[in-house]
Amino acid sequence: MEIVRSWREQKVMLKWRFPDLNDSDFFLADTDRESMLVKLEEKLKKTRAELEHIFAELQRY
Repeated sequence: MEIVRSWREQKVMLKWRFPDLNDSDFFLADTDRESMLVKLEEKLKKTRAELEHIFAELQRY
């Protein structure tokens, strides 16, 4: 997947789509993407596949 949007843009779009999210949900300690994804899975009640699909969709907007 080619990244066309910055992480900042993706966060804004995710917070718009899921109003329950806040900046602390995207905090990456030492670029620990895995921990962030687990946190998002729990908070949004989405599977990893669903999250990956959402991130892929963000690249098409």
